Amino acid sequence: MDFFEAQARARKRTTRLVALFAVAVLGTIAAGYVAALALTGGLGVRGSSTDPFPWWQPRLLAGVTAVTVAIVGLASLGKWLRLRAGGRAVAEMVGARPVPPQTTDLRERQLLNVVEEMAIASGLPLPAVYVLDEEKGINAFAAGLTASDAVVAVTRGTLEKLNRDELQGVVAHEFSHILNGDIRLNLRLTAILFGILFIGLIGRGFLGGLRHTRPRSGRDNKNGGVILLLAVGLAMLVIGYVGYFFGRLIQAAVSRQREFLADASAVQFTRNSAGITGALKKIGGYALGSGIQTARAAQLGHFFFAQAFRSYLDNLWATHPPLDQRIRAMDSSFDGRYFEPPEVVDVATEPWSHTARPAIRPRSPISFDPLALVATIGAVAEAHTARAREIAQSIPEVLRTAARTPVGAAALVCGLLLSADPVRRVRQLTMITRLGGDAISSTLPPLDDCLRTLPAEARLPLLLLTPPALRQLPPADLARLLETLDELVHADAEVSLFEFALQKSLAHHLGLASRPAGAGEKHSPAEVSAEISVVLSFGACLHAADESEALAAFNVATAVFSGLHPPLALQSAGASDLVHLDAALDKLALLQGPAKKRLLTALASALASDGRMDTDETELLRALSSALDCPMPVPLL
Repeated sequence: MDFFEAQARARKRTTRLVALFAVAVLGTIAAGYVAALALTGGLGVRGSSTDPFPWWQPRLLAGVTAVTVAIVGLASLGKWLRLRAGGRAVAEMVGARPVPPQTTDLRERQLLNVVEEMAIASGLPLPAVYVLDEEKGINAFAAGLTASDAVVAVTRGTLEKLNRDELQGVVAHEFSHILNGDIRLNLRLTAILFGILFIGLIGRGFLGGLRHTRPRSGRDNKNGGVILLLAVGLAMLVIGYVGYFFGRLIQAAVSRQREFLADASAVQFTRNSAGITGALKKIGGYALGSGIQTARAAQLGHFFFAQAFRSYLDNLWATHPPLDQRIRAMDSSFDGRYFEPPEVVDVATEPWSHTARPAIRPRSPISFDPLALVATIGAVAEAHTARAREIAQSIPEVLRTAARTPVGAAALVCGLLLSADPVRRVRQLTMITRLGGDAISSTLPPLDDCLRTLPAEARLPLLLLTPPALRQLPPADLARLLETLDELVHADAEVSLFEFALQKSLAHHLGLASRPAGAGEKHSPAEVSAEISVVLSFGACLHAADESEALAAFNVATAVFSGLHPPLALQSAGASDLVHLDAALDKLALLQGPAKKRLLTALASALASDGRMDTDETELLRALSSALDCPMPVPLL
């Protein structure tokens, strides 16, 4: 799977969604126009029985169009503003609860471990993890605007019925949706569907309000009013169901094909097709299947791992392909037989615990292929998952637990910046007490010994586990933490590559990175050639012994951008330092996807101009890749 092609497909699907939305609105307007003709006296409302086109009333059509567009647009906008909170808003909408970091439930602990391993493997920040306690069907979903605010939620049935391999397959499927950009599209689709359905909801409200209203005897003008309201309510309900029909068609059209891609990606991530196919076979053999009981299931059906609701028009409205087709796409030998899951999987026999901690194999500087490294962006393989499990097992449980709480995560981030020099370290600890507060300073000491011995390869993965917890800090506490981090970074009057990578990653994943005016990916390389020059000059000059060596590395890197006008030029060390690099990256985040791929390939070429990359260079490249919304999997040996 090519990450950049997947992102391009997501943008094309968004364009198709807009077109389908326009068709649905037109259908709703047509239904509203017919209803308006009927309510205003039928086809003779213009007062001329000889009119050859009594159904054509431009003013009425214009009025219906204006009202319909206003209602649908405002309802969609209102839903979108609510969903802008990200995945958390969707999880709360369906009644999911966050998994507590200190949970003693072995199934929830296993889920946390699987999600953490997948986050480390993919280079994504850890999503918040939720459980739908009241849902006994086997299902799950991922939701969010971006990878930085994503959540992964599973049903209680998923926890109880699936073994670890099957759970990992389901989670890998959901991570594929995050990597492919599907989660943002899903939120847009939800807002659009709500706008289309809103007219029907208004009609239902009219009729509900009239249930206890009885017509009066005799000639009473109020009776006419009640009948009129009843007619209006019925008309709006009918119009709403026309919108409902089109809305479900849109939902199905956008969703189905993506599920095959996500299934294939899950197999690629784990190299274990038995995991995800086992989960699908259990859904097929389970009495409750993948059904979701909440009333929101139909509205959010396109989010889920498997079909969340049933209808009389399943073939037309189904958001997911049939189970047998999904299974055969991964296992051609499938004989069509499903199996009933056990009442409850015995988690105690599952390899969920991290009590055994093998020492992580350090990644020494290695020979390097920039094209191969950039090709791994968004394309997690089984080797990355295995390496991620190894790294996860090397992180002491006390640190993993701390990363799941707001104060613990803040203390971890501060601890990662502590200097090995005793004198400087004492000064930094004083800064933490003065700026960060007593809560952080008292939480840090029990973590310090583990942080000192933490392998260098585990630092960035540990950092990527902290964003969900840090986002729970009150704004004032978060601002104070960021001030503390800045003081710690500049305590020795210089900024290391890791310190820069840490600050850049946190700022991006907490939504604090500054962006130029404008939205979306819109810059061409020619428009940001100065910023590209800064980034590539930084990589070329980083370890160059002299200017000629830097120029040689820069020329290797800029070959990726051959023919660019204005041409790229090597910047001096002072004009391509970390401050300039930071500003350049904020603007380059708006590059188009293929240009980002070329930029990262060129930067990797500059950093590895000597054919090798150390841990600091690798962490920097991964942090910058993440800041450009191109998550790079954990490096392999």
